[in-house]
Amino acid sequence: MRAVLKIGGSLLYDKDGNILVEKVRNYAVAIKSLVKDGHSLVVVVGGGIPARVFISAARDLGASEAQCDWLGIKLARNNAELLCAGLGDIAYPKIVETLDELEVAVKLGKVVLMGGLIPGQSTNAVAALAAETVNAETLFNATNVDGVYDRDPKESGAKRFDTITIVELKKVLSGGGTKAGEYKLFDSVAIRVVERSKIPTVIFDGRNPDNLTRIFLSENIGTRIVHND
Repeated sequence: MRAVLKIGGSLLYDKDGNILVEKVRNYAVAIKSLVKDGHSLVVVVGGGIPARVFISAARDLGASEAQCDWLGIKLARNNAELLCAGLGDIAYPKIVETLDELEVAVKLGKVVLMGGLIPGQSTNAVAALAAETVNAETLFNATNVDGVYDRDPKESGAKRFDTITIVELKKVLSGGGTKAGEYKLFDSVAIRVVERSKIPTVIFDGRNPDNLTRIFLSENIGTRIVHND
């Protein structure tokens, strides 16, 4: 399977902003195992806590939203570099910075890693665009919740969807932030890309890297986004 995996940057840090080295290592182990089984992967990594800290400081100092976005982009690329180090020789050695570069890199048979691309795009949007560019069979989104809920999952009575249509997803996620560092579970740009190309997408709990292997084995975890023909 050719797939794109988005790893939320928040998964790689503890609440104090320290890097969870073992978590990065375990993701690398899981990805290596998938590659050994014949899967082809593009991995997009988010910025996480460090990006939000830098963006907040920059905004307090008077930075524009574009400047804040660039900080987030650079920090996401740094997180991708960490995972690249853990993957060793199976990884394309440079963090890809454009979709044109991605088209070339995937032809080399390596795991291709990405962070952000341009201001105004979340790494979820980057992952969706990457999936569209490489004609991925599935986009997997590893996040810090176990799927899509009908409301804030912290609220009493919140219901998780096993499957959800793209139209329903738009309704559930409407009103998410668009400022740098404020992108929610799946932003409007990512939704539009997934919708127009009908990319099969799974949002799942990435706090346990073992769930990545379970997802590739088609276990029923997370939320699958389905498309109306």
